Amino acid sequence: MRTKPPFRADHVGSLLRPPALKAARQKRASGAIGDAELKAVEDREIERAIRKQEEAGLYSVTDGEFRRSWWHLDFLWGLRGIARYTPPTGVAFAGTNTRSEGVQIAGALDFGGHPMVDHFRFLKSHTQRMAKMTIPAPSAIYGRPIRIPIDPAVYPHIDQMFDDLGKAYRKAVRAFADAGCRYLQLDEVFIAMLCDAKYRQQMKDRGDDPDRLAEIYADLVNVAMSDIPADMTITMHMCRGNYKSTFMGTGSYDAVQEILFNKINVHGYFMEYDDERSGGFEPLRLLPAGKIAVLGIMTTKTGRLESKDELRRRIDEAAKFAPLERLCISGQCGFASTEEGNVLSEDEQWAKLRRLVEVADDVWGQE
Repeated sequence: MRTKPPFRADHVGSLLRPPALKAARQKRASGAIGDAELKAVEDREIERAIRKQEEAGLYSVTDGEFRRSWWHLDFLWGLRGIARYTPPTGVAFAGTNTRSEGVQIAGALDFGGHPMVDHFRFLKSHTQRMAKMTIPAPSAIYGRPIRIPIDPAVYPHIDQMFDDLGKAYRKAVRAFADAGCRYLQLDEVFIAMLCDAKYRQQMKDRGDDPDRLAEIYADLVNVAMSDIPADMTITMHMCRGNYKSTFMGTGSYDAVQEILFNKINVHGYFMEYDDERSGGFEPLRLLPAGKIAVLGIMTTKTGRLESKDELRRRIDEAAKFAPLERLCISGQCGFASTEEGNVLSEDEQWAKLRRLVEVADDVWGQE
């Protein structure tokens, strides 16, 4: 079994919010309790989630993103130059729309500290396993189909904005490293969304070149991780949307495989592979030597527990295109990219994580 991340049985990071945490957040929103009372509930529920991950046999442990409402906005709102924004509509998913919350660029982008660095310190201090931090990839600020408001007095040219964004992310990643983080995941939705023909057309319609965006997003990831310690692992999670068990896009990785595997410097890729939306395993032929592909072959969108045989067959299929020793397994996404969570129970969530560990032990346990 691997002794460094990503691990043979790994997970994307977010977990279903427990009822006590949801109730506390509602009370805080109504003013019934204060920040201190909410934090006490968050601390307690995160400690419980840590123990459950350890009991499931996972080597990487997250805080479940329990202190966040969104997978991305809570981090972006903490950057300098970012202001909260209420767009006309939420983002369209299959059959539903998200809440109408977003960002606008009102000043020069920079990193000047962030609450999530302390969130990581809390996680690390409460587990002996590998503490894993997840943050949105830089593209999260720009990739929504509706263009975000950017103050033209601050950034008359979009390339200036991207330049500052990369520098801000480099400082952020270094801050996590200095806090002791050695396993950081960048959640990269909008490179994966460039696999979707409808989404590509939406970006063209708003005046962007999808192929150039792929290059820009790749450069931003590389800049973000350009000041890390030698012993730090950076992975990238590829997602086509995960909101209340629905999705935003479809399409094979073929459309971005060259960018993914030949330009981006991450150490590993968490790749959605739970159904036909993500295409086949053929792009894994290009997986560079020394890099790891984490196969998201278990769905987090439903509570149905995949059988061991089903998961092993999928691993065997992938191993036709990339060596088994450079493969790992996980859920296709987190269980709760937003605080609403996916449509399954906590018991079903933990059963799925235990099953991943069982299958990984069967497949790689004799290495």
